[in-house]
Order: sequence, then C-alpha cells, then structure tokens
Amino acid sequence: MTETQAIPPAPDPILQIGLGFWASKTLLSAIELELFTELAKHPLPLAELQSRLGLHPRSAHDFFDALVSMGFLERDDSTYRNTPLTDFYLDKRKPTYIGGILEMCNHRLYGFWGHLTEALRTGRPQNESREGGIPVFEALYADPARLKQFLSAMTGISRGPNHAIARLFPWGQYKTFADIGTAQGDLPVQIAVHNPHLRGIGFDLPEVVPIFEEYVAENGVSDRVSFQPGDFFKDPLPNVDVITMCQILHDWGLETKQMLIGKVYEALPDGGALIVYESIIDDERRKNTFGLLMSLNMLIETTEGFDYTGADCSAWMKAAGFRETRVQHLAGPSSMVIGIK
Repeated sequence: MTETQAIPPAPDPILQIGLGFWASKTLLSAIELELFTELAKHPLPLAELQSRLGLHPRSAHDFFDALVSMGFLERDDSTYRNTPLTDFYLDKRKPTYIGGILEMCNHRLYGFWGHLTEALRTGRPQNESREGGIPVFEALYADPARLKQFLSAMTGISRGPNHAIARLFPWGQYKTFADIGTAQGDLPVQIAVHNPHLRGIGFDLPEVVPIFEEYVAENGVSDRVSFQPGDFFKDPLPNVDVITMCQILHDWGLETKQMLIGKVYEALPDGGALIVYESIIDDERRKNTFGLLMSLNMLIETTEGFDYTGADCSAWMKAAGFRETRVQHLAGPSSMVIGIK
C-alpha cells in the first residue's frame, strides 16, 4: 500500500464527543426519574420498573439497556439492578448521594450550554441573566428551594475533594478554621469529623443559616462547627488559624480574586494558612479537561469568572504577601493551593 493509500484514522473520537450529549442526557433523565433510588430498594424486572417510573412501553427497554451498556445498571435476564457505583452515589437516601450537582445540570446548565457559541463570541453569560433576569447568585439566594438545591449540588461536586482536604492538610498544627462561602457546610463538616481537636466556622450569607445548621446537625458536629453570617465582599473575615475558599475564586474576575486573597492574608495570623480549592488547571493547560470546561462554565454563568492554573494562584498569593505556597492534588480533577503567611 502506498503512502497515499494509507488507512485514514477512525472518526470514533469525534463522533463520541460530538454525540456525547446523548449519553449525558440519558444519565440526567435517569437521575431526574429517581431510577437509581428506586432500584436501591431492590432489583426490579423490566415491566415493573417501567410502571414504577411511569415510562412509555416504547422507551423503557432501550432506556434501561442503554444505561446497562454505559455501566450504570446491571441486568440479569430482564431484571435490573444498580451497579456498586450508582448504588453508592446516586441513591438519594444515602449521605453519599452526589446527584445534586447533576440535578442542577439537568434543570439549568443543560439548556444554557446550548448557547455556548454565543458566549464564545460575546463573552457574556448565557444563564437566567441572558434574557434580562437578575444575576445568578441573586436569583439563587432569593429562592429558598432553589438555594437548597444549589447548595446540595455544591456538596455533591465537592464531597471527594472535601474528604481529601480533611485528611491531607496538616491540621494537627492548627486549632481553628473558617470556610468562606461555605454553602451547605460539607467541607467544615468533613474537616471536623476527621479532626476532633478542631473548631470551625462556616461563613456565608444569612440565607444559608437553616440549610447549614441542618446539615451540620445531621453529621453530629454542631458542638464544634458554627455559622457566622457575612458577606465576604463587605464584612470582616473570621479570626482563625486556617481559612478555606473552595469553589469561590473561579466565580470572579482577576481583580476580585486578588482582592479576596489579600483580604484573607490580612485576616490570618503569622503562620496561618489559606487553602484554595478548585478544579485547578494544569500549568501547561493540556491535561485537566474538566478544569478547562469548568472555566467555560464560568463563561456561561458569570460576567468575569474563570478557572486558573496552580501557578496563577500561587503568584496571586505571593503578591498578597504569603511567604510559601504549594499545589497538592486532592481527587479527580481537583487540587488545592496552599499559602502560608
């Protein structure tokens, strides 16, 4: 075979990514229908599972078997059951449920991402504010039901890295901490559970109080983790040994990022630490696809927000005065950047 007759590369990767929304929406619909929660009770045959979920006979068989082929269900003859993965993470009755972020993707982000091309051309958000609605955070905090769903979603996407922060950071050197923009409070809960000597604060807007206190109480650490209402743009930050800012900085533009890091520096004692956690992009910007796509999600959701590399964040910390910084991988696409005052 001559060089001009060489076999062309297969188009499979192009088609797999280009049609990837098929698989994505199938999983999101399964979560919306609470399929995995239903099967967590016990396996079910095709006809009964179809009936319980209220599905049309034309759709059910292909829907369930597509989930089998993707590795989200198992099937023996015509009886379906969860896989260990979906049973652990997608049963709404378990504390390990991470479906909150996927519920939000289904209800909000899936539609907004249909306008990505417009966002790339204009640099403008494509969420509720696209049609003249109020900015996303104002809208979320104004609606208690949507706020609770959003905060639960933040817990879902952060659970693995939160566990890692609680275990990997040298907490034995410190006594107190505060989580800025704490949301439902999963990070302070995990830190407190894994480090019984610590006392912590969740810092967020007043609307978060009942959601935070309920979650902390459910996890049995109310005696060591409390809530401090405040706006990190306007109010003083808590006086503690360690301040964490997780999934916060990427919401804002460069000037605001630098201002917040400087504000943390001023609040910390000598020897105190700042932990910034995000889907930190690798310094070469070649490998962390999730982090790069998350930055595009900030394009969709915010006016100036973007994700960044570990080198970027370290430089901002050193400019604020932190004497030492390091980047440490946590879980999946997530890493933390640590600054020591």
